[in-house]
Amino acid sequence: MAGCISLNQYLDTWSEARREREEIAETVLCVAMAATELSRTIARYPGFSPVGEPGSKNSDGDTQSSLDIHAHELFKNALSSAPVGLFVSEESEAAILLNASKSLGVAINPLDDSSNIETNLPVGTIFSISAFEQGDSQLSQNSFLDLEGVDQVAAGFFVFGPQAMLVLTLGDGTHIFSMDPESLDFQLCHERVAIPESKREFAINASNYHYWDNSIRGYIDDCIAGKAGPREEDFNMRWIDSLVAEAYRILVSGGIFLYPRDLRPGYEDGRLRLLYEAFPIALLIEQAGGAATDGEKRILDQVNTTLHGRTPLIFGSKDKVERVARYYKSPPVEKNRFPLFEPRQLLRN
Repeated sequence: MAGCISLNQYLDTWSEARREREEIAETVLCVAMAATELSRTIARYPGFSPVGEPGSKNSDGDTQSSLDIHAHELFKNALSSAPVGLFVSEESEAAILLNASKSLGVAINPLDDSSNIETNLPVGTIFSISAFEQGDSQLSQNSFLDLEGVDQVAAGFFVFGPQAMLVLTLGDGTHIFSMDPESLDFQLCHERVAIPESKREFAINASNYHYWDNSIRGYIDDCIAGKAGPREEDFNMRWIDSLVAEAYRILVSGGIFLYPRDLRPGYEDGRLRLLYEAFPIALLIEQAGGAATDGEKRILDQVNTTLHGRTPLIFGSKDKVERVARYYKSPPVEKNRFPLFEPRQLLRN
């Protein structure tokens, strides 16, 4: 990657004109340093290991693996030397005070979809950086509450797959960096990514079809109907079961990702966490010209009310996300509209 701009150089240039940016740049570098070490750890992690330890649960009630806990500690320790006041992680019940004199807060999912490691699928890290009021000398759990998505000063995610990639926004475009396997430096490889709008592709877990509301069923039915349906176009479906991998694919090639609310217990308000999953993904997507909503309302306009609150999340090409919103405004009548989801002949009386 000779001649490429390194993450360090990029951040130096970005922050030199405005002194208040220096702490943000330093924080991003600390997160990248920890991600580099996590990438190496994942590469050494033995396959077919148990996903979690007996009785080990995170703040959300999900089973924790030793690697989840290791990733949490790795980022917490790295940020302890950064200009960060508060740190919250998917793996911690409460926010952690790192430095009461600092005004930045970092919210992070240290290892997204860690169970994918067993089958050698992509995993990643998602992070959000927000700035608290400078005069707030009483940092507490409540400092992360009442934040809106637009309050973020930076956001990003790492993908640990065939390549280790960093997708980053500092509020002025979305940029992609690739980790050089020899130097372990992140190098800028795509600047100001723009999501293509022509891709006829959607990502959703279709096994939950019978739990969706009519709006989502109607949208997916019309995609599946292809050229014979109202969309008059054929669509492809993708589902990697990795939020960072899905987001990266959409940034590069377009399409739409849907994780709606549904009727299953615990999924009534969606499944993805607003503070450290939906907020950062939404900022990255919007900075690349796309859109991110809960189906009806813009994600970045929402207010965070709990550390680990959930939300539906739909993001991707703006035209496709806006179309889903129209299905919510005018849901189709419930019925078995297309043969894929009709009962099979052997089951009929």
